[in-house]
Amino acid sequence: MARKITVKLKVPAVFKEISEFFNFLKDYVRRRFYKWFARFEFFKDVVVDFLYQKRGRYVRPFLHFGTIGLVFFVITVGPVIFSGGQEESQQEVSQGVLSASAYGVGFSTQQAEEVRQFRGGEIITHSVQEGETLSQIAERYNLDVSTILWENDLAENAAIKPGMEIRILPVDGVRHKVQRGETIYSVGRRYGLDSSQAQVIVDYPFNEFLDDETFELATGQFIMVPQGVPPRQTAPTRQTTTTSRTAVTTPDAGTVNAFGSFVWPAAGRISQGYSFYHKAVDISNLSGGPILAADSGTVIVAGWPDNWGYGNRVVIDHGNGYQTLYGHMSVLQVSPGQRVNRGDVVGQMGSTGRSTGVHLHFEIRQGGVLHNPLGFLR
Repeated sequence: MARKITVKLKVPAVFKEISEFFNFLKDYVRRRFYKWFARFEFFKDVVVDFLYQKRGRYVRPFLHFGTIGLVFFVITVGPVIFSGGQEESQQEVSQGVLSASAYGVGFSTQQAEEVRQFRGGEIITHSVQEGETLSQIAERYNLDVSTILWENDLAENAAIKPGMEIRILPVDGVRHKVQRGETIYSVGRRYGLDSSQAQVIVDYPFNEFLDDETFELATGQFIMVPQGVPPRQTAPTRQTTTTSRTAVTTPDAGTVNAFGSFVWPAAGRISQGYSFYHKAVDISNLSGGPILAADSGTVIVAGWPDNWGYGNRVVIDHGNGYQTLYGHMSVLQVSPGQRVNRGDVVGQMGSTGRSTGVHLHFEIRQGGVLHNPLGFLR
């Protein structure tokens, strides 16, 4: 009778120890990861609850620090990431893939112009070179000569010498140090802006306020007054353009038959023109008045969906690639989905949202790009 023989293989001790080590490592990592994740969730809940209770009060500091962190990351890590593709990019450029003609002649120059003007609101110091004149310096930084004179307390016929340091503002206007009790309205009046034109101080993106709803100023802070004029100066001293704060009487809006053109949406005067930080036209009228559709189309927005910014607004899609926006209304007289003809009343001028006075904020958009309305209105 055959007997069944069982052979037991002895596992070396080293393999057993290795198996126990990996089992221990797996349990250790699992426990440590769980503790770390629990702490992260706790910290996240605390931060979220705190921000929720403050209801957006710290949005601006959060965005500022986030932007600084992003810029730091791009500066430190960006060259390493993009260095590998530099040769390929150069080859594409040589083949015309990224040439200016692919995007339009003015694409690169327009982007460079906006970036150059933006400058983060920084006031830079320019050291005068041999043979330079004030007009050459002003042209280099796209400023009026008067802006440089005012900021540096120079007379109109002042002589500059090589090595002289000149402060350069980011935009035309006046830089003001806030005194006790001053408001954006009193500061605006000091530099030749009426209550409706004080909107330019609010719209300038690098002016900060203690309260974004009341536009309260802190004593001692500096703010920019774009398009402002010093009290002892007169407006003709400044070179004016079509987008300056020069009072322009807006023609009465009416119905026209030209297809694809835009009529003036309101009666009043231009209190703020188009600029790199204000891609619109503000039409002011202290007595208010009706706001008209600049062209026929369909209303796609009518209301105050975000309780901020534009306030009560109407957005009209004209069906030809263009859209128009009408902001800060006091009364809306259309609803989403409604079709309107050119010249139909869509609402009444007001001061809702981020506004300092009764006016209409008017934008013309095409494919996400905001155009200068003064180049379209008739």
